[in-house]
Order: sequence, then structure tokens, then C-alpha cells
Amino acid sequence: MRLSAFLPGALLLLPAFAQQAYLRQATPVTMPAVADSNSPALWGEGEVHVFNSAGRPMASSGIDQFRLGPAQVIQVDTNAHFPMWIESAWRDSDGTLYAWYHHEPGGICGGSLTAPQIGALVSYDGGRTFQDLGIVLESGDPVDCSAANGFFAGGHGDFSVIADRGGQYFYFLFSNYGGDLEGQGIAIARMAFQDRWNPAGSVWKYYAGDWTEPGLEGRVSPIFPALVSWQRADTNSVWGPSIHWNTYLQRYVALMNRSCCRPKWPQEGIYISFNADLASPADWSAPERIMAKPPDYYPEVMGVEADGSDTLAGQMARFYIHGRSNWEIVFYWPQPQDPDAAPGLRLLLPPRP
Repeated sequence: MRLSAFLPGALLLLPAFAQQAYLRQATPVTMPAVADSNSPALWGEGEVHVFNSAGRPMASSGIDQFRLGPAQVIQVDTNAHFPMWIESAWRDSDGTLYAWYHHEPGGICGGSLTAPQIGALVSYDGGRTFQDLGIVLESGDPVDCSAANGFFAGGHGDFSVIADRGGQYFYFLFSNYGGDLEGQGIAIARMAFQDRWNPAGSVWKYYAGDWTEPGLEGRVSPIFPALVSWQRADTNSVWGPSIHWNTYLQRYVALMNRSCCRPKWPQEGIYISFNADLASPADWSAPERIMAKPPDYYPEVMGVEADGSDTLAGQMARFYIHGRSNWEIVFYWPQPQDPDAAPGLRLLLPPRP
């Protein structure tokens, strides 16, 4: 089942005994800089490094996510792809840092709209400076200047990247805002691990059951299709996925915004989906709403363990929206003998493979 099975405004529940999650209030935490996108975090030199972006990337570090120092501007060797939002990052075993960005080109539709692209960066000094490796994901559909969503005339953006557990591929979950309706929604692409040095032309989109379409201008088959086109003011679609590997569930977990049914991208809710195998896009569970009418965009988790990050978390993690966390998110398997028990009673369950 897919999001296309939803009725507007409906809440689709997961099957009984499937992995689930709920939110609970926690002491507020705010990231040091404005976070107008997913905010990647990674560990190095005994500290966690967090990247926030609002057109220009910033970086902060500290002994954990609750004690980050002041944010500093990140230097990139070219301004060719500014404005830039760093939305995902990964550290190699030799300390080399790779990052991926959302870029919004100017001058499209007379400057009233844009069509985002996704590019790659590399840093050899721990993330203080970066080299731009170019655009790796771009739509092949023509821009549509009649688009009424208020921001995008098409394009690929609002994404996250994760390496699979076997170290074979990096997977990109991204929002496709243009072309025919059947291609819009959240799509997926991947890049072989060994191509991280030379990513332009090395990313392949998932289309019609295979990874055959080039990252630059290729077609997509969305894993979470839009119900109403992004060209309309009343679009109905999930967008802006953030993804992590959950060590408790032994599953990948994706969080998504959902804009529904009125102009100006209103937030109908935040949704969650699970998958044990990134190489099987059809295995993503039907999205379930975990928050109705959230205060803002860009949900993500941040693991609280010693190596926790936006791509690695355990049974309990911090839940952020737009760089602020007022909640913890708890993942669990319902007890078969009492599926309606209060969620707090489920926390003692052992992990399930």
C-alpha cells in the first residue's frame, strides 16, 4: 500500500504488531543556527558536528547535541551553487567528509519561482572548508512557470542521504516537484560507494523497478507518490524526507512532511515509514501520521547514544522540527497480547529482528 491509498486528511494506520513510534514532551533544545532544512550531524575528533542551513551553511560542534558551541560560516570553494542548504553528511574512515546540498537556481520564471537541484561536496579538514563536486541529481522535466505552489516550478530537492549497512551504496530520498503527476512525490536514487570521489554522473534513479535512469535528467518512479500535483495550489503530497537507521527496530525510518489541500504549503502532518532493505523501494510501509498540524517543516531525529546522529538512532531519540526539539520520539513493537496497551508499557520489549 502507498500514500496514494490515502483520502485527503485521512490517517492511515499500520498493520497490527508492526513497528511504530510515538512522541512525548521533553526539555526544549534549539540548534545554534537557523535550520531551514534537514540538519545533518556526524562525529569526529570526539565531538558531534551539526550543519544548519538557511541558504548559507553553518556548522557548530560540541560534546553532544545538547551542548553545541556557536555556529560558524562554512567556506565553499565556489559560489556557483549558492544559495545552498547542506542536508546530509557522511564521514569516511580516513576522516574525509562528504556532504550533499539542496541548491535553488535563480532567474527561473523571472525570479518568481525556482527549480531545485541536489549537489555534492567534499571536505578534507573536518568540515571547515568544502570543495563543490557539482550537481548529482537534476530533473529532466521542463520548468512550469504556471506552478501555483508558490516556490518551485519543478526540480529535485528537500532530501536526505544514507549509506546502507553493507557499505555498498549511498541512497538519496528526495522530493520531485515537477513533470507529470505520476512522477511527483518522494523518489529514490543511489550511488555506488566507490563513486563518492566522483559523484557527478554516478547517481542512478529508481524507475520502473530498476536503478536505470541517470541522476541528471533521468525519470523516476516515486516510492511515495503525490496525490495532487505540485503545479496546483492545493497540492497533496509528502515531501522533505529525513532518514535514519534505527538500531532498536533494525529498520530504516523515514520522516516526512505532508502538504495538503490548500495554498502556501500548509503542514497537514508529519508522517513516518519503515523499511528493512533500501534496495527494495517497494517495501516501504504505508506512511502513518505521528503529528497533526505540526508547528513547522523539516522533521528529523537525532540519536542520543554516543554515536547517535541524524542517520543513526536507537529506541529513544530526540525529535526536531526546523531545528528545535520539544519532544522525544520512542520506537516500539506492540505487544501481541495487548496491542492497545499504553505506549509507555512497551518500552521494556527486546529488539525484534
